[in-house]
This record gives sequence, structure tokens and C-alpha cells, in this order.
Amino acid sequence: MGSPLGDFIRTARDSIQPHTLGLPDHGRRRSPGLRRSDLAARAGISVEYLTRIEQGRDRNPSVAVVNALADALSLNASERDHLRYLTKITGGECSAHTRPEPPRREVRPTVLETLRLLEPGIALVTNKLGDVLAHTGGYESMTRGTGLLDADPPNLTRYVFTDPRARTFFTDWDDVADEQAFDLWLAPSAGNSTWFTTELARHAGPDFTSRLNRHVLPRRGVLRLSHPTGCELRLHRETLELPSDAQQLIVLLPVDDSTAEALDQLRHSSHGRLRAIS
Repeated sequence: MGSPLGDFIRTARDSIQPHTLGLPDHGRRRSPGLRRSDLAARAGISVEYLTRIEQGRDRNPSVAVVNALADALSLNASERDHLRYLTKITGGECSAHTRPEPPRREVRPTVLETLRLLEPGIALVTNKLGDVLAHTGGYESMTRGTGLLDADPPNLTRYVFTDPRARTFFTDWDDVADEQAFDLWLAPSAGNSTWFTTELARHAGPDFTSRLNRHVLPRRGVLRLSHPTGCELRLHRETLELPSDAQQLIVLLPVDDSTAEALDQLRHSSHGRLRAIS
């Protein structure tokens, strides 16, 4: 049985072409990327030890080994942060069969007041599992007819992977799916993430689990939406982390005049209002 840490290292190794590191190409091989022996040599560890880490048989490598692997894989700053995070949670994983305490769903009054001040703009409060905890009327107007807020309670991650309408609503569905899968690793606790992903995998299938285990760091560029009314929306995303609540406030801003005009039309055709979902 593998581990998040082992999956990430193996994926990163497979993505490296030997010639980019000045290593010889040994010709045809069964899997792409850097050989395990080459990575072990660059990191100064044995092939046997690297194999145990990748296969999840060693879940507590030292800080020195983790840093050596990061150097050997030429990881950037964000990838190094993710590697250290996976090392932490891999060493303390809990059972996927016991549901832990759910993450906090209450939104602080001052955060709700901030949402009110953002009306009629488009904003929402979520956690890393994708639960939509509160939103402005502008957000409700923009998502009306898409099914995103139909569930009780609504969850963006579940919507992306299980509702067919999501593949039409999100123009760049693949990128959004990668974002939602990646954010599950940053959930309030490893226990919550493990339980949620186990439950979701039963309905979302292999596309979800393969994205989850690829550990692709998302680009989070412009969000493009194809609204059921026929209008195309392009939105910037600004995220304010609320670390004490393990939540985040996300504000969506129109990229261009045509998007701003379309959003005005959607607002005028609906009666959205601020909503906190408990």
C-alpha cells in the first residue's frame, strides 16, 4: 500500500526527463522519467530506502532525507512546501473507516458582515473540503441554474466530480478538477480529508482518485464559466485565508466589461441574497 508522500515522489520522478539533469538516456524502459537508481544517487540514499518510501513502507523519513529528495527532484518552493506537508500527514495518517469530527461549519459574524459589505459582488466562504459555508446574493445569481447550490449542504468538490453539469459550467473543467483534488490535501485535518476522499471516491470514480494522487500543483488562472443562459464569464479570484477557522473567503471579480455586463444581467433576473449555510 502506498502513501501520499510516496505517490508524490514517484509522480515527480516520472515527470523528469534524464537529459534535463545531464544524465544519459538509457534507452527504452517500462516507465517514463528518472530512474529510481538515479534519484537515489542524487539524493545520497540507497535505492532500497527510496523504494520503501515510494511504496509507503517507510513513512517517517528524516528532515535531511526529505530536503535531499527535494533537491534531487529540483522542486520549486511550492512543491517543496507540499512535499513537507505530505511528509507530516503521511507519518500520522488515520483510518479512513472512522469519520472524525467534521470541520467547523459556522462562519464568524464578522466574516458574514464582510460578505454583506461585498454585495452585490460575488463572494463565498468555503473550507478546503469544498463545503460552501456562506455566499453573497451575487454568487447565488451567478450559479443559478447550474446545480452548484442544489445540494444540502452544497459542496464544490463533490459538484465538480459528480454532477455532469459541472463539466459544462466550468469551461476549463480539467484545471478546476485538479484544483479541487489538490486542496483536499490541505484540509483542516488529515482525518477529515481521508474520510471525505474515501466517501467521494465511491461516487466520483477513478478520474477523481487519479487526480488526487497525481499531486499536481494547480495554476489557478482566470476562472472561465459557461453559464446556462449562454453568456461566457471570465473571473479573477482573490482568496483571503482565515487560518483560525480553517476557512477561506473567495472573491470573484470580472476580468472584462462583457463579463461585468453579463453579471449585471444575471443579478437583475434573480433575487439572490446573502446566505450562511450551517
